[in-house]
Amino acid sequence: MNDSAHEKNVPAESPHPIVGIGASAGGLEALEQFLSHVPDHSGMAFVVIQHLDPNYKGLMPELLQRITQMKVAQAAEHMPVEPDCVYVIPPNKDLSILRGALHLLDPIAPRGLRLPIDYFFRALAEDRRERAIGVILSGMGSDGTLGLRAIKEKAGLVLVQSPASAQFDGMPRSAIDKGLADIIAPAEELPDKIVSYLRHLPCVDHGEAEPILEPKPRSALEEVVTLLRVRTGNDFALYKKNTILRRVERRMGLHQIDDMRVYARYLRENPQELDLLFKELLIGVTSFFRDPSVWEHMKTAAIPALLAAYPAGKDLRAWVPACSTGEEAYTLAIVFKETLQQLKLQSRFTLQIFATDLDENAIDQARKGSYPGNIAVDVSPERLTRFFVAEENGYQVNKEIRETVVFAPQNIITDPPFTKLDILSCRNLLIYLGPELQKKLLPLFHYALVHRGCLLLGNAETVGGFTDLFTPLDNQSRIYLRTDKSLPVVEVDFPKKDVALLSAARKETKAIGPPANLQTLVEQFLLENFAPAAVLINADGDILYISGRTGKYLEPAAGKANWNIHAMAREGLRHGLAMGLKKVLRQPETVHVSGVTIGSDGGKQAVNLTIQAIDKPEALRGMLAVVFNEVQKARKSSSRKQQAENEPLLAELHQAREELQTLREEMQTSQEELKSSNEELQSTNEELQSTNEELMTSKEEMQSMNEELQTVNTELQSKVDELSRVNNDMNNLLNSMEIATVFLDNALNIRRFTNHATHLFKLIAGDIGRPLSDIATDLDYPQLHLDAQEVLRTLVFTQKQITTRDGRWYKVRIMPYRTQDNVIDGVVITFIDFTETKKMEVELQRNPNEHNIPPI
Repeated sequence: MNDSAHEKNVPAESPHPIVGIGASAGGLEALEQFLSHVPDHSGMAFVVIQHLDPNYKGLMPELLQRITQMKVAQAAEHMPVEPDCVYVIPPNKDLSILRGALHLLDPIAPRGLRLPIDYFFRALAEDRRERAIGVILSGMGSDGTLGLRAIKEKAGLVLVQSPASAQFDGMPRSAIDKGLADIIAPAEELPDKIVSYLRHLPCVDHGEAEPILEPKPRSALEEVVTLLRVRTGNDFALYKKNTILRRVERRMGLHQIDDMRVYARYLRENPQELDLLFKELLIGVTSFFRDPSVWEHMKTAAIPALLAAYPAGKDLRAWVPACSTGEEAYTLAIVFKETLQQLKLQSRFTLQIFATDLDENAIDQARKGSYPGNIAVDVSPERLTRFFVAEENGYQVNKEIRETVVFAPQNIITDPPFTKLDILSCRNLLIYLGPELQKKLLPLFHYALVHRGCLLLGNAETVGGFTDLFTPLDNQSRIYLRTDKSLPVVEVDFPKKDVALLSAARKETKAIGPPANLQTLVEQFLLENFAPAAVLINADGDILYISGRTGKYLEPAAGKANWNIHAMAREGLRHGLAMGLKKVLRQPETVHVSGVTIGSDGGKQAVNLTIQAIDKPEALRGMLAVVFNEVQKARKSSSRKQQAENEPLLAELHQAREELQTLREEMQTSQEELKSSNEELQSTNEELQSTNEELMTSKEEMQSMNEELQTVNTELQSKVDELSRVNNDMNNLLNSMEIATVFLDNALNIRRFTNHATHLFKLIAGDIGRPLSDIATDLDYPQLHLDAQEVLRTLVFTQKQITTRDGRWYKVRIMPYRTQDNVIDGVVITFIDFTETKKMEVELQRNPNEHNIPPI
C-alpha cells in the first residue's frame, strides 16, 4: 500500500492500529505466513505473544526478521509501540500496554497454567478500544478467548486462522466456538483482511468518553434499527445512538461499505447479516468476578447487612438481568455461599437467583455451566476446587451452584420484571441505554426490590436523578440500598407490549375496503352530515371507532390520553351512559336512555342514547354501538309553580349524581390497584416460566444421565462378553486336560462340573445345586462326602487312590476353593485316571525279571 493510501487509512491525528497476535504450538510457521504477507508501510504495529518456556532463550526476533522488512524487536519495559514494527514477548514475562507503551510484568505463577495472550489482549482492548485488533493463530488450548471477548466489547476487530490451515486448531477453534471471530481465513490472507477493514473504518478517536457524532444520515440509521426490529422483534431505538453507530460502522468496515444507505440495502438483501448485527449489539461480554473489589465488598458488607435484617432466616431472591453466558450469576451464587460459610449463622438462608438475557444462545450456554480452562485467570484455585469440576477442556460449575440459578430468556424493556427481590445485579447494561430507558428502568428496579434491597450497578453507572429511591452503600463499588419511599403505580412504567387497537382497526379497514366510487362517497357524505353520531366500544368502554361528530357528547379528558368513553363523556352523560352499558351487558338487548341532559359549550342539551350489542358480522361480535340522538328544544311554557315543584327533585338528582361520581372515582382507584395486581401476576407468571425452563434443563440433565447409564450398560455388556469368552476358554482348558473336575459350594452342593466327570457320576445339567452325595457314582469311595467336609473344615487338602466298580483307578484330590479375595467358598475335587499306569505297575510287580527290574 502506497503512502497516499496510508494517509487515507490511518490519519495522523488518529492513533495507529495495534495488532496483537496470539500463537502457541505450531505458531512459528503461521507467524511467518502472516508477516510475510503484510504490505509495506501498512501503518500497523504488531505484538506477538507466544507460550514460551521460562528458561528458553528467545530466538523469535531473529527468526521473524528473516521473512519481513519491518523492524522486529523483543519487547522491553516502556518501549513505545511504533507503526511498521513487530514486537515479540520475552520469555518468563507477561506483557501489557498502556498509552501505546509496552510494560513487562513477572508472571503470577512461576510455572503451570499461564495465559499471556489473554492478559495482553485485555490490556490492548482498554488501550486502543475500537482500534484494537486481535489475531489468533495456531495453538493448543483456549488461551486468547477471554481476551478476544474484551476486544469485541470495545468494538475492536477479531481475526482467527481457519482451523483447517492451522497445525494445531485448539486456540482457533475455541475462539470460533465462542462466536468471537469476525473473520476466519488462512494465516496468509489475514493481513489483507485487516487492511481492507481499516480502509473503511471511520477515523474517529472515541477516547474514554462518548464521541461527538458528526452529521450522519440519520434516516439510514433509523432504517437499520427498523430492519432489526422487524427481524428480531427487539427495538434498539432507545439505545445510545453512539453505541449503535459504532457497531454498525464496524460491520460496514468488515464488508467494505462506506455509505450507511448502501449498508441498509445490504441488510434488506441479506437477513443473515441482520442476525450478526443483532448479536453484535447484544455485547455479551462478561467474566467471573469482574471488578473483584465489588464482590469483596458484597462479601464483607452488603450481604452480611442483608442477612442481619432477617434473624430468623429467609429464602432470598436475586435477579441478574443481561446475564450473558452466566458468569455474573454464578459469581453471585459463589460469593453468597462463601459469605454464609464465613458468618456461620444458625438461621437458615437460601438464595434463588433468576438470570435473564435477550440472547437465547447465551442462556443455553449459561445453563450448561461449562467454561474454558482460562477462567483460572479470574477464579482462584480454592474456588476452582470447591465450586467447579475439572473437565477435559475446562471446568463445569458444580451442582450446588448450578441449582441456585434459574436461567430464562427475557427482554428487560418489554417483559415484566421479577419482584420481591433482595438483590438486583444490573452491571454494565445501563451504559448502553439512552437516558429515556434509564429513567424507565431505575423506578422499575425500585419497585422490584424489597425494603433495603441491594442494587448493584457497573463502575460507569449511577442512579442519576433517583437519589430519593436509592441510598449508596458504597459509592466506589456502585452498591445501593432501596429506600422505603413508595412510588405511585402510575409513576412505574411497567414493561408491556402495546397493541394499538385503533390504528390496527383503521389499517385493517383501509386494507380490506373496496375502491372508492360514487356510491361510497355519497354514503360517506350522508353518514358524516345526516346520520346520528355514534361510537364503537368494547366491553370495557374503550373506543375503537368513531362515526359522525361526537364533540357535543365526548371530549378528551385532561392528563394522559385516555380513549375510554367513561373518561371522555361530558358532564351529565356519564350516569345515563354507565347505567345503559351495565344493562346491555347483562341482557343483550337494545337499551334506550331518554332525556339525558348534558353540558355543551356553556349551555344544556338533551340527548337520547341507544346502546346495542353487536352480533354480526363476526369481526364485530362482542362490541357495543352507542348512538347519540339529539333532542330538539321545546318551547318553555312552565310556570313558576312548576319550577318550584321541580327544584327539590333537581337537588336530589344533583346529589345522586355527586354520589355516583364519587363511586366512579373509587371504582377507577380500584381499577388501578387491580392493574397493579395484574402486573405482579404477570411477573409471577414470568417466574413460573423461568421455573419451567429450569425443569426443561433438569429434563436435559436426566437425558444426559440416561446416556451415561447407557454407556455404563454398554461397558457392562462388554464385560459380560469378555467373561463369556473367559468362561469358554476355561471350559475348553478343563475338557482338553481330560481331568474330571467337580466344584462344590460350602454346603457341598454341585456348583459346576466338567464333561469327564459324567464318566464317574450320573450327572446332567439339571443336577447343579444338588448335593453330590445324592448322585449315583461308579467310584468305590463311600467316604467322599466325609473327606470333603473335613477339607472344608481344616482347609488341608487330601489325596487318595480310588478304584471304580469296573476296575479303573483314579487319583482323587480334594482341595479348598479360594476366591480372589482369599475367601473359602467350597471345595474342588479332581479325578485323574491312572488306570494304565496302575496296570503297568501290577504287571511289573508280577514279572520283574522280564523287564530287568528288581522286585519291589
